[in-house]
Amino acid sequence: MRRRTFYAIVSLALLSWAGLTFHLFLQRPQGKVHRSLKLNDQLDLLELELQKQLKSNEELLIKLRSLKKKNIAQEKDFKFEEIIKEGNSTSIKPSPIIGVLVFSCNRITIKRNLDQLLKYRPSKEQFPIVVSQDCGHEPTTKVIQSYGDQLTLIQQPDQSDISLVGKEKKFKGYYKIARHYGWALNKTFHGFNYDTVIIVEDDLDISPDFFEYFLALYPILKSDLTLWCISAWNDNGKNGMVAENSEMLHRSDFFPGLGWMLTKDLWLELQNKWPKAFWDDWIRQPAQRKDRACIRPEISRTKTFGKVGVSNGLFYEKHLKFIRLNDKFVPFTQKDLSYLKKDNYDVEFVKLVYGTPAVTVQQLTKGSLSHFNPVRVTYTSKDTFKKAAKALGIMDDFKSGVPRTGYRGVVSFLYKGRWVYLAPTADWKGYDSTWI
Repeated sequence: MRRRTFYAIVSLALLSWAGLTFHLFLQRPQGKVHRSLKLNDQLDLLELELQKQLKSNEELLIKLRSLKKKNIAQEKDFKFEEIIKEGNSTSIKPSPIIGVLVFSCNRITIKRNLDQLLKYRPSKEQFPIVVSQDCGHEPTTKVIQSYGDQLTLIQQPDQSDISLVGKEKKFKGYYKIARHYGWALNKTFHGFNYDTVIIVEDDLDISPDFFEYFLALYPILKSDLTLWCISAWNDNGKNGMVAENSEMLHRSDFFPGLGWMLTKDLWLELQNKWPKAFWDDWIRQPAQRKDRACIRPEISRTKTFGKVGVSNGLFYEKHLKFIRLNDKFVPFTQKDLSYLKKDNYDVEFVKLVYGTPAVTVQQLTKGSLSHFNPVRVTYTSKDTFKKAAKALGIMDDFKSGVPRTGYRGVVSFLYKGRWVYLAPTADWKGYDSTWI
């Protein structure tokens, strides 16, 4: 809009000058009055007209300078703007500033993660990176500091030991992680005063459209109160189990983590009861989740390369290293993602799942079906779910009764090229938190 106004003013000035020139120099004087004018009179008239035009040009110049100042001020406040169309009207809204909080400890391989974040980050101003380091590992500190003003380093000050007894001793690392998370989130939301933050671990690879993905889903997270996070991760996202569709997104009742975005409002809700250990399992409990969902992609936008860590490589060799990382850039900010809002999503989701034909696990595994259309496998208990999940190759565990990637109890995935819904009966009454 500002650019169009600028062009209009410049065009008006040029047209005015051209008209004056044509009038004074190209048109021949007509009639007895004009023929009787002496040369000096004509020059006086020309001088008067030129003075009027110069005054007009000065006014136009003042307007142009004013527009330029406004434009510079707005560009300083907002790096770029989103054009949001609603119906037939178009409004311009400033893009949000989203902090990126990277958790680190003693991995010098954080360089791999930071190089990717800086490579794909579209704007330093819009996505400021804060690296929070625990452990006080000097070689890792030096790696982080080598990036200079491209990021901000903060260091967890409490390096005291955590006293544990008995079997809990072997979980000390999880206690330290929870302590670090609580401190860093407080620092990021209250110290830096960010309204929204993307959490990244130091052992994650990211996709080319990592920032585009989160930026596009920011308005959905802010406007749909039934959501509490946006995640870049698909727990069942192994090669051969995901559709060849980088644009496909889902709602999920299971908190995925591994590259996720939350708002300050959520942190204000959680901060005073933050757990001493196992924060990710704690956050999945009904008291924290409160029936809210996350958005997750079909093809993950993150992939872990950290085989060695507190979990001692648990699940890495058998599962995590096979997760597929998206390698295509999807312009999500140019797409209408309103279908992900609960009121729009649930109706179509239930219709789709329970509109597919029901089959048995044996029919799927033996390949006895005569078509390749989507199908539904029904489970009626924790044991029947686990049995079906193991047979079909997906993760079979629950956290507070919710299966990984599940939404309304349904887990969707690809099996031998066919879309499958592992689903409860249509009269599903909700999750049973005793299923673990």
